[in-house]
Amino acid sequence: MSRGLGKGLNALITSNLIEEGEQVKEVSINEIRPNPYQPRKEFEQSAIDELAQSIKEHGIIQPLIVRKSIKGYELVAGERRLRAAKVAGLKEVPVVVKAYTDQQLMEIALIENLQRENLNPLEEAEAYDKLISHHDYTQEQLAQKIGKSRPHVANMLRLLQLPEKIRKMVSAAELSMGHSRALLGVTDKKVQQQLANDVVEKGLSVRQLEELVKQLNVSRETKKKKPAKNEPVLIEMEERLRSRFGTSVKIKKGSKRGKIEIDFYSQEDLERIIDMLNIEK
Repeated sequence: MSRGLGKGLNALITSNLIEEGEQVKEVSINEIRPNPYQPRKEFEQSAIDELAQSIKEHGIIQPLIVRKSIKGYELVAGERRLRAAKVAGLKEVPVVVKAYTDQQLMEIALIENLQRENLNPLEEAEAYDKLISHHDYTQEQLAQKIGKSRPHVANMLRLLQLPEKIRKMVSAAELSMGHSRALLGVTDKKVQQQLANDVVEKGLSVRQLEELVKQLNVSRETKKKKPAKNEPVLIEMEERLRSRFGTSVKIKKGSKRGKIEIDFYSQEDLERIIDMLNIEK
């Protein structure tokens, strides 16, 4: 695995990636290609227009960061400024040229957006997934690089388990992260979609959705077999565990002994659960 920017990445982004004494030069705006690893897919046009007006009045105060490419330059950081500069009609923009690898380019794009809270939950999850798959990071390694906790990374990645239609609703801000996590507790995809539609159409809060999911899961469990005398207690315990671990949990009790089954869907999901159980590996 190639080495990234490591612990210095956050500090580098915070200082705008520009070191004292570095040369700023003007380049043609048409020579700059967008960052191919830009995780952000949606840009609010009204905000771009406001920035364009500011650029018309004051110019670009903070240079864009680019790297050399075969055909001109490739943007590293500053996509909003680049888009706004085009709207403002600029022919040239100030840049600082850096020598970054593809891995660093991907990491910088993610960190820049995370620090400015520009990404919706799905964009964030997809960016994490791309970094993990491209660079063979574990969730722990990625968490350290981007300054997030491992549970946060694991929870974001679980959003990718949702059906495509629901993921689009998350991208459109119709569903919050809390709604998404509640829906992950439902195994039936059709039921998931119906509940997601109810959130939008009825304005259900996260708490209301969680209660609906709980009722559905209890109903499904009670239909499977005739309840024993202590079944309601076990069901309540299952629901508490299901809510705690964010996955299906079953308690099977015999006359003298029993077992608890916790579902997981990937190696990373298993490690997330082990972390929550505080089991040393």
